[in-house]
Amino acid sequence: MKTLDIGIAGAGPAGLAAALMLSRQGHRVEILERFDVASPVGSGLMLQPTGLTVLNALGLLPSMLALGSRIDRLYGADARSGRTVLDVRYDALAGGRFGLAVQRAALFNTLHDAVVAAGLPIRTGVTLADVRMAGAKAVLLDTEGCEVGAYDLVIDASGARSTLSAGSAVAPKVRELTYGAFWATLDSEGLVHDPHALVQRYDQARVMIGILPAGRARVGEKARVAFFWSLRVADADAVRIAGLERWKARILDYWPDCAPLLDQVADWEQLTLARYAHRTMRPPVSGRVAFLGDSAHSTSPQLGQGANMALLDVAALTHALETAPDLDCALATYAAARRNHVALFQLLSLAFTPFYQSDSTLLAWLRDRLVATIARTPPMQALLASIVSGTLIDPFASAGLAECDWQALGARPDGLFRSASDAISA
Repeated sequence: MKTLDIGIAGAGPAGLAAALMLSRQGHRVEILERFDVASPVGSGLMLQPTGLTVLNALGLLPSMLALGSRIDRLYGADARSGRTVLDVRYDALAGGRFGLAVQRAALFNTLHDAVVAAGLPIRTGVTLADVRMAGAKAVLLDTEGCEVGAYDLVIDASGARSTLSAGSAVAPKVRELTYGAFWATLDSEGLVHDPHALVQRYDQARVMIGILPAGRARVGEKARVAFFWSLRVADADAVRIAGLERWKARILDYWPDCAPLLDQVADWEQLTLARYAHRTMRPPVSGRVAFLGDSAHSTSPQLGQGANMALLDVAALTHALETAPDLDCALATYAAARRNHVALFQLLSLAFTPFYQSDSTLLAWLRDRLVATIARTPPMQALLASIVSGTLIDPFASAGLAECDWQALGARPDGLFRSASDAISA
């Protein structure tokens, strides 16, 4: 493959990771970001063994381990009865896998710092509206119809609301999901919680409250947690109008241990309302445009795969460009490499979500009685752990990746990495 001029739409994790990987392969890259200052959006997220393996290939895993909180377990219980509804443990799988909960700012900062250190160009304040072909070049246009740049390849990593994705020949149908969530990143001081678990409380499928230990945005800062409250997006305004204190009282009625977190919330502006949509682009390629992450596939965050799928997309595209004889072949190879893994996890997410976020009383009843019982049997424990890990089918070979040695990485007895040097020595 000859050296390519590549324009990357979006300075989120997928765009930044793509710029790093592709520039190291020798390509000339340029990132285009619509905001005046590139910055992270959102609260906390889970990095699974899939995403962690990509970060390891980038040489950034030690930095992330120093910032994140190791997660060994996903646990959920009925808020009224205390009955265990969900209990997924990574150690149900052999090999020592684990998850890493991080603040979105930590992932962004780590990738952005690496991009800046590499001297890769980021053009900010550029709102992209369309792409057209001019000979062999893909030409990006802004909202005024002015040419932004001409490239051998355009990578769209601008997210679920991507204009380029919506206007492409392979634009998927978008199914807006009924339920979203209020999110906030808060101090954990005074909070009684498991520092190595994502813990949730449910009332049927209409209420889901969660606490995710999310580590630090920068080394030296305090560890924080991501707090979320699931609700119908259409009800968000009514909840706000009813008042913050009424909302807090409802949460405390379900889960009194949340008091130290709620005491920090003094204004609705501290909470971000996340909206979710289900969409899958098939194939994630249109002409000389490759779509990565949420611009290619998005769904609810129920399985915690979003950022990890995006990072796998980056690795698969980079591997295809490295091994294919020409660009057209590389784009076809990329689409084929991600087809089965994306399809499987989009289907699983779509299937699981109504059991935890919906108006269905029946599905919640089945989850609490039938599904929770089945999930405790040994074969199902390993199956659920592989789903959460993102490894139900192998995502690594087609992306040219070698999975990490998790047992070596998890060598610290307390399961935490206090600094980058600790992570490296482990």
